[in-house]
Amino acid sequence: MQQIGTQKDSNAWIFQTWASFILSVGMTTTGIIFMPGDIWVRGFIGMGLGFSVASTFTLAKTQRDLHESTKLTSKIEEAKVEQILSQHGVLK
Repeated sequence: MQQIGTQKDSNAWIFQTWASFILSVGMTTTGIIFMPGDIWVRGFIGMGLGFSVASTFTLAKTQRDLHESTKLTSKIEEAKVEQILSQHGVLK
């Protein structure tokens, strides 16, 4: 049976993604804090930022889980095909 390797991201890529995330949320938060206007307006925009970040994480996790379940289904189907072929002597 063929082993499928797992893809590992480099430390530089992981650092870049976290730095980008922290910088973008930090800069947006700073912009909201120093934005002219009523505190209620800034609070509303801040809540919108928080909900957007949370829903983005949820969407990314859902897409990852969907992709991983598709890979598992493919592995199961491939194993079934190999079993059928081995039972009928095609692979011998």
